[in-house]
Amino acid sequence: MAPKVKSIYVCSECGFESAKWYGKCPGCGQWNTMNEEIKESISAKSSLISARPTLHRPMRIDEISAEEEARYHTGLTELDRVLGGGIVKGSLILISGEPGIGKSTILLQICEFLGKSLRILYVSGEESGRQIKLRAARLGVHSENLYILTETDVQNVVEQIRSDQPDLVMVDSIQTMNFTDLNSSPGSVTQVRECTNTLMRAAKALEIPILLVGHVNKDGAIAGPKVLEHIVDAVLYFEGDRQMTYRILRAVKNRYGSTNEIGVFDMGDNGLHQVDNPSLAMLAGRPIHVSGTCVTCVMEGSRPILAEIQGLASTSNFGNPRRMSTGFDYNRMSLLLAVLEKRAGYYFSNLDAYINVVGGLRLDEPAADLAVAMALVSSLKDVPIRDDAMVIGEVGLAGELRSVSRMDARIGEAQRLGFHRCVLPYSNLKQIHTQHAGMELIGVKDVREAFDALTS
Repeated sequence: MAPKVKSIYVCSECGFESAKWYGKCPGCGQWNTMNEEIKESISAKSSLISARPTLHRPMRIDEISAEEEARYHTGLTELDRVLGGGIVKGSLILISGEPGIGKSTILLQICEFLGKSLRILYVSGEESGRQIKLRAARLGVHSENLYILTETDVQNVVEQIRSDQPDLVMVDSIQTMNFTDLNSSPGSVTQVRECTNTLMRAAKALEIPILLVGHVNKDGAIAGPKVLEHIVDAVLYFEGDRQMTYRILRAVKNRYGSTNEIGVFDMGDNGLHQVDNPSLAMLAGRPIHVSGTCVTCVMEGSRPILAEIQGLASTSNFGNPRRMSTGFDYNRMSLLLAVLEKRAGYYFSNLDAYINVVGGLRLDEPAADLAVAMALVSSLKDVPIRDDAMVIGEVGLAGELRSVSRMDARIGEAQRLGFHRCVLPYSNLKQIHTQHAGMELIGVKDVREAFDALTS
């Protein structure tokens, strides 16, 4: 008599397992995420255990080499910056983002530079070899050290890695890989988890870096269980609208570098081009002598970036005025509107208010508060802000301005791009240690003083 097949229900968001189905996952609280999967038999689990690599003897930390050549430079300085200096040997890196954002493009692009000194194995479960060849020709990739493998069985992929011993492996994508000993379908929680674990063990044992492409779900989060992000060493996420040319690569997790760095790329007909001067690119096409626009400087890791913030206040046609924010936190915008009304006397209660950060940037730093407030006040009073002025500062609930960090770097970036006046919190004036010739620094204590300094 054949053994009875048992099934379990696994949440596609958090990996919570249950013997019965729930409409709402008890683990993460998401609705309609419990999917039925066949429970693995003992033989399948035994094969998973036997797939583990041979154990190595422990080594003293002094015996382990940490030389500079432990990183591979990709040929794209923006990508190297996000990775913390390059690709670390034996690392497992996940690149995720919306469909069509440029994940596969950037992997194939760096093969041209890396292929000059490294043997690269490109594993594709989504495209045929001919399709990859056509895309490589469009991107100008003609490396002789690039090998294409169209395979979806992760055990065959690992066996190929062990036999060929390439210097770098790329897998596009992890959701198409499957473990034949498991009964669940490719892309399921169990398959994604076990395939990633198998590739991780191969990367660590052979010290071969592996780059994975990951899909996203309808909410924009990485598809698969959350444990997937815990397994890998670095998680890179592509941001940006597919209808716009600019792409922002951000490190959500990085064991070998900072998670505050970003890389800026421009999507063209022949691939991604790195933007060496993001501030100049973000300010391109900025309107002159128009109300409702203000420039600020935010820090993305060690890099200062100038961003243009646009605000619009218009008469509302409904009893409940509309509020909308793009690239800036909606709740923070509501807080600033309340401060402007209560503390500064600028009334928006019967007006629609809109905020937009130009270029697809998302500003999470409190230093952008004052620029958002000034853009809204400028639109309310229909008075343009000086074109050569930049504003930096955090706004408190009392209407006061609080100091921000790294002011010297912010002012230096603004001065390099031709700005001559910087309005900043009064408390920051004592913290500036560098002489900025040609830059007028005006310290203010509240939002009213700031608007007067920007329009005089």
